[in-house]
Amino acid sequence: MDTLTSIVTTINNFVWGPPMLVLILGTGLYLQLRLGLMPLRRIVMGFRMVWKSRQAEAGAKGEITPYAALMTALAATVGTGNIAGVATAIAIGGPGALFWMWMTALVGMATKYAEVLLAVHFREVDDRGEHVGGPMFAIKNGLGRRWAWLGVAFALFGGLAGFGIGNMVQSNSIAAALDASFGVSPWVSGVVLMVLTGFVLLGGVKRIGAVAAKLVPAMCIGYIAASLIVLGMYANEIPAAFGLIFTHAFTPLSAVGGFTGATIMLAMRYGVARGIFSNEAGLGTAGIAQAAGQTKDAAESGLVGMMGTFIDTILVCTMTGLVIIVTGLWSSGLSGAALSSGAFGAALPGFGQYFVAIALTVFAFTTILGWAYYGEKCWGYLFGSKIILPYRALWTLFVLVGAVTHLDFVWLLADTLNAFMAFPNLVSLVLLSPVVSKVTNDYFERKRREG
Repeated sequence: MDTLTSIVTTINNFVWGPPMLVLILGTGLYLQLRLGLMPLRRIVMGFRMVWKSRQAEAGAKGEITPYAALMTALAATVGTGNIAGVATAIAIGGPGALFWMWMTALVGMATKYAEVLLAVHFREVDDRGEHVGGPMFAIKNGLGRRWAWLGVAFALFGGLAGFGIGNMVQSNSIAAALDASFGVSPWVSGVVLMVLTGFVLLGGVKRIGAVAAKLVPAMCIGYIAASLIVLGMYANEIPAAFGLIFTHAFTPLSAVGGFTGATIMLAMRYGVARGIFSNEAGLGTAGIAQAAGQTKDAAESGLVGMMGTFIDTILVCTMTGLVIIVTGLWSSGLSGAALSSGAFGAALPGFGQYFVAIALTVFAFTTILGWAYYGEKCWGYLFGSKIILPYRALWTLFVLVGAVTHLDFVWLLADTLNAFMAFPNLVSLVLLSPVVSKVTNDYFERKRREG
């Protein structure tokens, strides 16, 4: 096992090294420039589209409203990455890592817009009459037969990664948090999670979308509100916190307290990697959810979809990062969820650590549901609808396995598979960027003529 871990660690260090960072940030920057910075210029419009998308247009095809599709995608992204992932990035890379998370999000909005647009533009109707899409369908229908292997690779890596990053890692985080804060046995947590997951999955994407539409807005608003209370208490420290973030994004940080020091590359690497882990811009997953949305226009789906990256990273992740920095615990030597819990606990004694445990539980549970849908569509692409029921049963069982198992290797393997997912998707985004530009230009030209 040690040998296997060493091999996967070497691969992980390579795939999340400078080439992948350049590919992710470079693709996002390329798409931003090709779109004339439209995703940044249309943020307000994006929020309006999200609000409007609560009701589908008459005659629009799909299974759920675009709003419910966005909430399904956000359910998968707003998870342990927003609490444990941000804390890990800052614990290893220093406060400057938060800057690189922001950069990943700002260029990632263009990436997410393109992913969703292509997923809807090239979506199909499967043998059960449901709309399906995502990078595998964009590759197959947009790039043609000779690129089909790339779509298969995405579906395979996505289907495997889901059991780790979207399932066992999440249930394990929930079990650990509830055990540490409330003394709940991991077996009890695992069984309850398994039952709840199975109940929701039986209803398919419609039930997942309905649950996500209720839980996701409530959990995001509650978490941001609690964070703002802490920031209000430490208002005098906020300017210094931003100073640390911007300074150490570009300069090395010496050891201080329990912090061992960090190079610029560490700040960038962990900021980008944890940013992608959190908002999934570049992985292509959001398009799988948005393809089920009731819509008449792929560009409108893209505008709704790109706001997921803004909400996840610019809003939620920033709250976690600032709370950790202003409370001074970033240099304590703690990492992961323990660091976030410690920061909230320091600011809100007797409440903060329990709040983080509850927030992480809700965040991670919705991630299990969102990724269950992603994995279902990946395996369905490979083997057809006959795989769906066995897949749902296996997914539900693995929720229990994750809750009661030591998962260091699973974390490592899932993080590596995330990079393997990103590569086929990013290649297809670059090759299909002319389609993205044309569909976008046609949409805004039509809107201009309509007044």
